[in-house]
Amino acid sequence: MSLTMWMSMLARTLLLPPLNLLLLIAAGFLLWRRPAPIGHIGQVMVALGVALLTLICMPAVADLMVRPLEQGYPVLSAEAARQAQAIVVLAAGSLDQAPEYEGRDQPDYVALARLRYAARLQHLTGLPVLVSGGNAREETPEQNKALAMAEALREDFRTPVRWIEGGSENTEENALRSAALLRVDGVQRVLLVTDAMHMPRAMLAFAQAGLVPTAAPTAFFSLPRWRWPALLPSAEGLRRSWYASYEWLGLGWYRLRAGQAMRSPTP
Repeated sequence: MSLTMWMSMLARTLLLPPLNLLLLIAAGFLLWRRPAPIGHIGQVMVALGVALLTLICMPAVADLMVRPLEQGYPVLSAEAARQAQAIVVLAAGSLDQAPEYEGRDQPDYVALARLRYAARLQHLTGLPVLVSGGNAREETPEQNKALAMAEALREDFRTPVRWIEGGSENTEENALRSAALLRVDGVQRVLLVTDAMHMPRAMLAFAQAGLVPTAAPTAFFSLPRWRWPALLPSAEGLRRSWYASYEWLGLGWYRLRAGQAMRSPTP
């Protein structure tokens, strides 16, 4: 993994919950015993950090961040699917050295949800499939995410894979490297398969790469309706809040860069 990627991961970890709130609470405790008004500021920091951490662990609060991300792109229609030339499915996480698969890295459950939907679309449309994702471990550079995804599609979902893009480390590189592969075969219009929450950022990246993507979202995490258990803090609530925060942060960064590029003078 490159130094730039490591620095990006570190920055995201510091900016995203729960670490950002835990750091706020820790800083508050350090100031707590100082003389007023510094001590009072520390107390406020602790109380604020605890309150915010409790809130983002509630599925109902997480849903307020998740829902706007997922509502931008509806479920793929049959008519929209017929306009595409290929299916692109993006990697997520991986399970390293899975013992039940002879120690080979495998797609995690998020990636498997994407692969399952991509396989369904391929069976319905007959379109060729491209899998995209790198992030190979240093000790096993030959085991990138795209290869594991291709193996799962072929062996577990009985779905052929035409292109394997295994060099990308993030969504922006997914788009650029996939576009380069697809242009060789004259492909421009693609069905883009990823989580509904990830779709706004992915669509922006693929459009900027020169492709014409049609959203094919899967894995919708917004709640169909709220019930009282959604107000109880849970690990799942925290996970959804973290994921939504990650996407909002990434989407804001992409849009900022796109705006800066538009304002830059043409050489």
